[in-house]
Amino acid sequence: MVITLTDSACLQIKEMMKEESPNVRLRFGVKGGGCSGLSYSLGFDEHVNEELDHEEEINGIPVLIFKQDIPIIQGTTIDFKQNMMGGGFSIDNPNAIISCGCGSSFRTKETVGAPEKC
Repeated sequence: MVITLTDSACLQIKEMMKEESPNVRLRFGVKGGGCSGLSYSLGFDEHVNEELDHEEEINGIPVLIFKQDIPIIQGTTIDFKQNMMGGGFSIDNPNAIISCGCGSSFRTKETVGAPEKC
C-alpha cells in the first residue's frame, strides 16, 4: 500500500462516500503551491486513467493516487480527528522535511522551488 488510512479516517470517508455516486473513489495526491511548495489534495473522483493512476483498496475504500505522486507520499498516514471545534483530516507524511505552520503544505528533499507566503 502506498498510504494508510486510520480506522477513524475510514469511518469518516465511508460516511462521506454515502452522499456520492456509487462509482466514486477517494483521490489523494499533491499539487504545487502553498507556503512550503506542495499541498495535499484529498477528494472524490469517478474517473480512472489507467496510464496515470495507481488504484488500491484500503479497508473497503477504493483509492486513486497519481503514479507521479507516489514517491512524494509513500508511507503517508491519513487520520481523522474530532474535537469540540469540529473535525478534520490530518496527514502524516514521513517524506515531508518542512511543513507550513498551518499544516496544509509541505516540502520534501526532492521538491524545489520558492515557497509562497501563507
